[in-house]
Amino acid sequence: MVEERLYIVTYDISNEKRWRRVFKIMRGYGRWLQLSVFQCRLTARRRAELARRLEEVIHGRDDHVLILDLGPADKVDPRVESLGKTFESVQRTAIVI
Repeated sequence: MVEERLYIVTYDISNEKRWRRVFKIMRGYGRWLQLSVFQCRLTARRRAELARRLEEVIHGRDDHVLILDLGPADKVDPRVESLGKTFESVQRTAIVI
């Protein structure tokens, strides 16, 4: 079995058109938590693919993406303090196609 790791991806994109493109890419890799923050369960291959796709869209001088590796997805239980709206952690679910 391929090991998945848990990542938090956050970004600051200076151009609205590029921000929308990054948002659309991110929706294919994880769950949207808030404005520019996603939680993702990724294999090493998917993580590399995500980084490559983001690098093709962003402008290095103007934009910033952080990919935070929280560790093995099955062993990490992120402790999140949520103020305001409630926070629901991402649960792994099977999708049958």
